[in-house]
Amino acid sequence: MRYLPHTSDEVVAMLEVVGARSLDDLFAQVPAQCRVEGDLDLPEALTEWELADRLGELAGRPGHRVFLGAGSYDHRVPAWIGAVVSRQEFLTSYTPYQPEISQGTLQAVYEYQTLVARLLGMDVANASVWDGATALTEAVLLALRVTRKDAVAVSAAVHPAYRQVLRTYLEPAGFRVDELPYRPDGTTDLSGVAGRDDLAAVAVQSPNFFGCIENLDGAAAAARDTGALSVVTFSEPLAYGLLRSPGSCGADVAAGEGQSLGLPRSFGGPGLGIFTARERFLRQLPGRLVGRTLDADGRPGFVITLSTREQHIRRERATSNICSNQSLCAVTAAMYLGSLGPKGLRELARLNHDKAAYLRRVLAAAGARARFGGHCFNEFVVELPGGAYDRLLERGFVAGLPLEDAYPELRGCYLVCATETASRDDMDALAEEVAR
Repeated sequence: MRYLPHTSDEVVAMLEVVGARSLDDLFAQVPAQCRVEGDLDLPEALTEWELADRLGELAGRPGHRVFLGAGSYDHRVPAWIGAVVSRQEFLTSYTPYQPEISQGTLQAVYEYQTLVARLLGMDVANASVWDGATALTEAVLLALRVTRKDAVAVSAAVHPAYRQVLRTYLEPAGFRVDELPYRPDGTTDLSGVAGRDDLAAVAVQSPNFFGCIENLDGAAAAARDTGALSVVTFSEPLAYGLLRSPGSCGADVAAGEGQSLGLPRSFGGPGLGIFTARERFLRQLPGRLVGRTLDADGRPGFVITLSTREQHIRRERATSNICSNQSLCAVTAAMYLGSLGPKGLRELARLNHDKAAYLRRVLAAAGARARFGGHCFNEFVVELPGGAYDRLLERGFVAGLPLEDAYPELRGCYLVCATETASRDDMDALAEEVAR
């Protein structure tokens, strides 16, 4: 059953009804030898996270110590968010086409749009799409519609799964996808963009798949010089609590994954496709858009507006065939961002950065070579001695993601992640095992 706490005023009111002056009077019929006198002998209060860890220790919970990111991140999510978002007002399969019975859901999505637009420095945001990969693809499709060109340039440091989805959409339709190589410091080499007039978009990810922070000002300038749109994608939006937003760096569209904003990993899903853009592209946005308006009596209300997706318009004129969105995930993200606030978001982003910087430093001291020397957020690439990764697995550590399958030239390299959930003891223990 649900735990429903009572306020002091509610306790007083209930005692008056039953004729008791205090809680002690209420339980006076219980024999004295069966009652506890004085305060309970309890340890000092723990935070929500410390309590969960302590209960796990008491239960003897087995498992590895995991340092994996690569597009899905382990963050602390307050329990109240799951409790509130699971209320029947939000947890419903009903699509809010009828605003007169959907004002709560529509307002919640509207607040989400406002928060992510501010986070990414953009003018408008839609009600979300499926995930980060489809968000990037929809951003590139928008650029192709606007510029009427037939090629796009995408950084090789964009998440490999995102690039695969992008090719799946574009290449059968006759569009060309060119990859921009990464430099020795792990950031994108934009020199291949110069002088081209056939590009609809220049797409980079920041922090990129290697965890490195890209020069978004430079990417936007390179795109503008060729008449292309600057598209920024991301898999860790929490980074923009600390880094300059894509909008402030001149990006035209910022679209990526929002899983780290209050959504549990859940064995790979669901995700949250965040899509934001400049106001001049408002009518080109894919998916749903919730707007604020006035009713006949002048009262504010919320509606789905500018519906140019496939269900509401002729298929050949639709901006997108993504006809749904991740409403529940979007509302969860809004709750998470709202609970943090600007100051909390910045502090959490700083904590993530500092944890990863510490782990990178102790691993380097233990003999793991940093593959890229650029600035990172909460993950980075290291090269481990031969056989070390398998030995670490046997010792109970998942020391990052092997990169060889996606990047054959990075054999022996691993993408390591440390968020606020990584304890110093675990990070030191990993470094000690690497040093053996």
